Order: sequence, then C-alpha cells, then structure tokens
Amino acid sequence: MTRSLLRSAATTLLALAVGACSRSAPPASAPPEVGVVTARATDIPIVRNYPGRLAATLIAQVPARVTGNILKRVYREGTDVKAGQVLFLIDPAPMQASLRVAQGQLAQAEATARNARLAAERSQAIGARGLLAKQDVDNAVAAAAEAEAAVKSARANVENAQINLGYATVTAPITGRAGRANVTQGALVSPTDTSPLTTVQVIDPIYANFSEPMAEVERLRQAVKTGQLKLDAPNKAEVQLVLPDGSVYPHAGTLDFTDLAVDPSTGAVDLRALVPNPDHTLLPGMFVKIRLTLGTLHDAFLLPQAAIQRDNDGAFVFVVAAGDKIAEKRVELGDQLGGDWVVNGGIEEGARVVVSGVQKAQPGEAVKPVPADAASAATATTAG
Repeated sequence: MTRSLLRSAATTLLALAVGACSRSAPPASAPPEVGVVTARATDIPIVRNYPGRLAATLIAQVPARVTGNILKRVYREGTDVKAGQVLFLIDPAPMQASLRVAQGQLAQAEATARNARLAAERSQAIGARGLLAKQDVDNAVAAAAEAEAAVKSARANVENAQINLGYATVTAPITGRAGRANVTQGALVSPTDTSPLTTVQVIDPIYANFSEPMAEVERLRQAVKTGQLKLDAPNKAEVQLVLPDGSVYPHAGTLDFTDLAVDPSTGAVDLRALVPNPDHTLLPGMFVKIRLTLGTLHDAFLLPQAAIQRDNDGAFVFVVAAGDKIAEKRVELGDQLGGDWVVNGGIEEGARVVVSGVQKAQPGEAVKPVPADAASAATATTAG
C-alpha cells in the first residue's frame, strides 16, 4: 500500500510539473498584419488652381463724334458686328447744312481766285510793256496767290464738313461683340459726353487674369533650375478653365503674359492666359477657376493619404524594411492630388509603405506585410 501511495504521488507531481511547463511557455503569437503599397517613381504633372476673371483682349469704345439726335440704333445689342458695320444713325441735317455752306464758300473762293488770276495775268502783260508800275503788278500777283490760298482753305472746310456728315453714321471701329447701347432713339449726343454710345469687345480669344503668390513662383523656379520640373514650353504653360457649374471648358489656353512686378499689397505676381473662345460662350467679367499645368515633376512618388503621418518634426511614413521590420522614413511632401500626396523625397524605388494597420506598426518590430487591397478586403470580411 505504501508503494501505491508513492506511485500516485509521483504521478501527481509529474502531471503538475507538465502543467506548469505548459503555462509558462505558451506558443509564440503571429506578427501583426499591415497593408502596404510599393512606391514607384513616376512623372507627375504639376497643376495649380487659381480663381480668375475673364477680360476681353481688345476693347473699343464708340463715342459720338458730332452733336445731334439719335435717329436709330441699327445693331442688335449683344451681337457680333464687323468693322465698319453701322451701329447708330445721328440726324444728319445740321451736318448737311454745314456741308452746303462750306461748298458755297468754296465756289465763291474759286470764282474770286479765277478773277484774281486773270487780273494778275493782265497786270503782268501791261507791266512787261512798261505801262504799269512794278508795284501794281506785284500787288496783282499777290492778290491772285491769296485768292488761291482761300480756295484751299475753303476746300478743307468742305472736306471737314463731309467728314462730320460721315460721323452722323456711327460704325463699328473693330470686329467684335457690341454691348448694350447707352443711349436711346431721340437722345441728344455730343463729342463731350463722358459715356460712349456703346462698346465693342474682341472676346475670341479671351484673356483669363489671375495671380500667383511670389513664394510659389520662386519655388517653381528652383525646381526648374534643379531639373526636377520641366516646363512644357517657355511661357507656354497649358491652362484650362473650370466654369462656374463645375464643367471643364473644352478649349485649352496658354500662359500669355507674366508681370514681373510684385503687388506689394498681396505679395502676388499677376498672370494672364490666352484662351480660345470660338463659340463666344465665355464672356468678359465671368469668374472661373483657372487650372494651370506648369510642366512635369520627374521621379516623384504618389502615395495614399493614409500612408502619411505627421508629428512636430514634419511628415513621415512607415516602411517594411529588411526582415519585415518596421522603419520610419521622413519624407518631403509636394502637392495633394485627390486622395494622394506627391512625395518629392525621403523614400526610394520599391519601398513597401504601410497604408493600413498603421497603429500596429512600431519601429523595429516585425510585421506581416500584405498588399493594401488584400488587407482592406480582410478587414471588411472580419467586420461582416
């Protein structure tokens, strides 16, 4: 019986020892799973968006050049007109009367000149025979010359009266779109009026005016110097317009003018783009969004927004390094494109960047990297 008791005690002690060993050495847990994307260097277009306003490329005011009453507005407001097309008719009666007066004065001057010329010729013939004093001959010749000068002056008055009569028919100085008339039929107009009869504007092509902060201009210049940014062509960066309804205007324009003077009140540089407007859908004064494509950024990376982390020192990402261990990488951010960030530096080609499961990623710890899409799918399955 003593042996039985000893054997039972030994068995119990062995079982307790085995149980204790089992509790003190549990099986190792699997490393946490993180979703990663592979960084690939690519060429990314450099795009900027600015608020802008449209303006006509050429503006011609149409003033009244003679005094008179408006008989008729010939053109239709807001329509396209050709250079020389009649816009208004001013009562021509006063100008016609002035022309007739000038013509009468011309005829009188011409008659006087003929008489003076004949008198001078007779005086010269008589003087040649010694029958008339030289002083009298000279006076007759001078009178004939004075009469000829009066004819020229009278002829100029006729031409001036004809010009004024022509001004009674008001025509378009340029080809463009004629705006609203500032006068109505019967209104008395004069060359001294401060407001024009109307305005004609050239809107094809049309200007898109905007401005850019000088700091951004300098940053882009540095990128061009280092070769990181290459413009499509000198001063020919592409411009697109986004209309107020959110649609993109179908005709692209080009950067046409750069004002190198900085506005001291805003610290910005004025820019101007030239945009085709064949259908005249764009109108001066419209506010639009200007999308400026400056060029292409080479050897940059595009990473999802979820990959970018920030602290007091700036932006960083977690990457899965050798041995599937987490490493922290400081990065230089560029622009944000939709839900992605442009990364200009800090990571290398082929780096496995953590985009999901970031809370599980601690520098130096081992993880199980899986493609980001697979990780998202697994999370969705677990949630379901």
